[in-house]
Amino acid sequence: MDSKEALEFINRLFKERKNQVLNELEKTLFLGFWEDKSYKDIVTQAYVSEQHLRDTGAKFCKKITEVLGIEVTKKNFHNPIEDCYKENFAKFDYQKSPLAAEQEKIKEIPNIVGRKNRIFNPFIPQHGRVENPQQFFGREREIQRVLEILNSGSSVALIGEEGIGKSSLLWMICQKAESFLESPRQSVFVDLNEVDNEEDLYSTLCHEVGIPESTGYMLNRNLRQHKNKVLLALDNVGKMTRQGFSRQVRDKLRGLSEGSNAPLKLILGATLPLNDLFNDSHDEGKTSPLAGICQEEHIQPWEEITTRAFISSRLAKTAVNFTEEEIIQLVQESDGHPKRLMQLCYRIYARYLEGV
Repeated sequence: MDSKEALEFINRLFKERKNQVLNELEKTLFLGFWEDKSYKDIVTQAYVSEQHLRDTGAKFCKKITEVLGIEVTKKNFHNPIEDCYKENFAKFDYQKSPLAAEQEKIKEIPNIVGRKNRIFNPFIPQHGRVENPQQFFGREREIQRVLEILNSGSSVALIGEEGIGKSSLLWMICQKAESFLESPRQSVFVDLNEVDNEEDLYSTLCHEVGIPESTGYMLNRNLRQHKNKVLLALDNVGKMTRQGFSRQVRDKLRGLSEGSNAPLKLILGATLPLNDLFNDSHDEGKTSPLAGICQEEHIQPWEEITTRAFISSRLAKTAVNFTEEEIIQLVQESDGHPKRLMQLCYRIYARYLEGV
């Protein structure tokens, strides 16, 4: 029984007995415990401090103990789970995991002839952010850095050119925040392309958080009285330079985000550094309100090794293999831009299907 099979079993058990599954930090702990790693080794993948990881690890073992009905500790992690697995083997029908079954299915089909109606193009989505965690690829170092900054008490601005993957990264950080932030916050994602003006922004924020619609002092009070502090992800921040937005809304966001116990922390997505984006930062004696509280992280294009790994991962469960010449062409033409790479790969894969 390997770590992935064990994790799949525990998740199914939790789903049946507790109607829940493990969160991302618990999955990281589970795999680390199963592979007999120390907390020092696990913390490199956990995006949290070692002390927070240890505290969560102790609670996690108690949580599994409650579900299994057998005491589970980090030192005695395998035996109780394997014993429970054997007892429930027939009930859960674990003769083949979904992954193993899919791999065998692929082996049985040596080529794509006759499968045209059943094949889908794996290079999706071609446009917009990636919201499915199974489709999100890479950016582990960027996620870790952003979560470390948030855990230090600061807000963050992701800076990168169009199509570099900022929106997908913002979305994924929001999904991971609940598990990996040392001080939990409710994640709220707002795409400013979908907001008309600052009044609309305040309305959207209140609706998503679940507080009465408000502005000014009442917004401050409602946020501070709300049961959850908020992690507000604002995508396409450049839209705040258009008519309908003033410096006042940026000052307000700054005021709500200052201090370690602030009701808001921000993650912003922008194509330019904030001091360059907002003209008021160039006024004499003034600085950009958001630039003053956000640590900027510049999102770079993928390196060739990452580009190749992405192509390989998307083709892994298909019967198609791109030629080396095609891969070299994709590396060169995409220039490390995930969106451009996705679109180029989609076209090449489509040509393979057309040849069936």
